[in-house]
Amino acid sequence: MTPAARVAAAIEVLDLILSGAPAEVALTNWGRANRYAGSGDRGAIRDHVFAALRCRSSFAALGGGLTGRGLMLGAIRASHQDVAAIFSGEGHAPPPVHNEPGQVPHGYAALDCPDWLGPKLEDSLGEEFAHVMRALQARAPVFLRVNSAKTKREAAQAALLEDGIETAPVVWVNTALEVTGNARKIQTSQAYLTGLVELQDASSQAVVASLYLTPNAKVLDYCAGGGGKTLALAARGAKVWAHDAYPARMTDLPDRAARAGLRIMITQTPEETKPYDVILTDVPCSGSGSWRRDPAGKWALTPARLQELTRIQATILDTVIPLVRHGGTLAYATCSLLTEENEAQIAAFQTRHPSWTLKTQRRFSPLQGGDGFFLATLTRD
Repeated sequence: MTPAARVAAAIEVLDLILSGAPAEVALTNWGRANRYAGSGDRGAIRDHVFAALRCRSSFAALGGGLTGRGLMLGAIRASHQDVAAIFSGEGHAPPPVHNEPGQVPHGYAALDCPDWLGPKLEDSLGEEFAHVMRALQARAPVFLRVNSAKTKREAAQAALLEDGIETAPVVWVNTALEVTGNARKIQTSQAYLTGLVELQDASSQAVVASLYLTPNAKVLDYCAGGGGKTLALAARGAKVWAHDAYPARMTDLPDRAARAGLRIMITQTPEETKPYDVILTDVPCSGSGSWRRDPAGKWALTPARLQELTRIQATILDTVIPLVRHGGTLAYATCSLLTEENEAQIAAFQTRHPSWTLKTQRRFSPLQGGDGFFLATLTRD
């Protein structure tokens, strides 16, 4: 496919997404219907689509409308490419541009921040607001977690390099490698297939690394999801139970644990094996710290959904406290940038349960390189 044909395909996929289709479904369906497209074509189209979703407001302004065509026209204008060369109408290229003026985006639109969330994020991030929003307009780096139960970071780097995958150590979390070359080879590499490394954001790794664990600590990952933090906890030597309100999310966890050489206990009745030394609640949240990876989520979030999420977060905290051993640790984590999901949630919890003392509280910023995360740890007096 030519570069122009790839843009035309991205326009088609974006129109499906804007009409309500999930991004991954739209991309998968397009690929199945157009089997002539090679892996390089599909990868390029995917990159176009996700870049347009990350920068939906600003590209729509530059392109003159919130349509697949408007977004891709805005993307070409934003990157100062030759519009006429891409929108030529020749072959499989998009039709030429006629009377489609754009405008320079201003305010929240220039930062691709939803208008209703702008004031909340400004209050939450202070002087870092604009810098963080610009960081979220860019593609997320790819990070790997080195499985410390099997290898050292330097050895994992060497193993990855044998498959042509270049990496660099992340200085602020000692299990993390940033992939600097050939990221698409990761899941077929021997280092990945033999459990030496796992795909995991650096800030997500830092959350687990920040938890104090005694030898053979009994840990419950209450909102395990896909199990990235579950595996990271087990790699630190903890005895880990994994639970999720939607067990299907953990379907791949046994295979991943076996590949990593780790033992995980999966449970839907965590109260039967209480108490736990540490309970990690990586709760459902707005995902505002990880919008680079899920840009559609930025635009799908509503005030009603945010209110519902804060209610769910409070309920989870209240639910797990009887499962923590006296003197144990309750850890609360989000991949959110919003104070109401983070510090304010913890303050409200302490108001409801004054016997719980805040031990640590920390934010991880996208400006560090990884996703935005929040972590608070509490113990009962």
